[in-house]
Amino acid sequence: MKKLSEDILVQASRGDVGSFELIYKAHCGFVYRVALRMTNNIQDAEEITQEVFLTVYRKLKNFRFESSFNTWVYRITVNCTINYLKKMPKERNKMLQYKDELKQGNGSYQEKKIMNKEYHEKIVSSLLTLLTPDQRMCILLRNMEGLSYEEIAKTLKININTVRSRIKRARETLLTFKKEVVRDEL
Repeated sequence: MKKLSEDILVQASRGDVGSFELIYKAHCGFVYRVALRMTNNIQDAEEITQEVFLTVYRKLKNFRFESSFNTWVYRITVNCTINYLKKMPKERNKMLQYKDELKQGNGSYQEKKIMNKEYHEKIVSSLLTLLTPDQRMCILLRNMEGLSYEEIAKTLKININTVRSRIKRARETLLTFKKEVVRDEL
């Protein structure tokens, strides 16, 4: 994300469309990536991205410059994504979906497929769906975006110990399923 000048933010908060366009261009990639990693669905990520920027546009006049603008956009993205995920139907059986991904192919074909970067990304996405939205957001902000525990706590407006706990539980869940994958492959 690019750091924008305070003047651009003030102009956008007063309704200047050109300034808001600069804000959008500077932050849309990040917002989309977080939403995509959280939902594992292109259409959902696009919808969340739109919702985030509608929220930014509506609430920009209330931004008080007490925190960085990037942190504020992180927070809106996190909230919109978590709210969206909570609305998603719970009827999906995540474990079956995950196992179906693993069972495609066999023998040496399976070994070649494992070496494929796209396949790895698909597995990671499948594993991420096994986490709660709160755990997933903490893991993504830590491992994919490189934020520190303190930055995650500030962004999500939660206690740093809550961040540590969520990341620990998420890693335990991922390790459990990783062991199952290894056992299934043998």
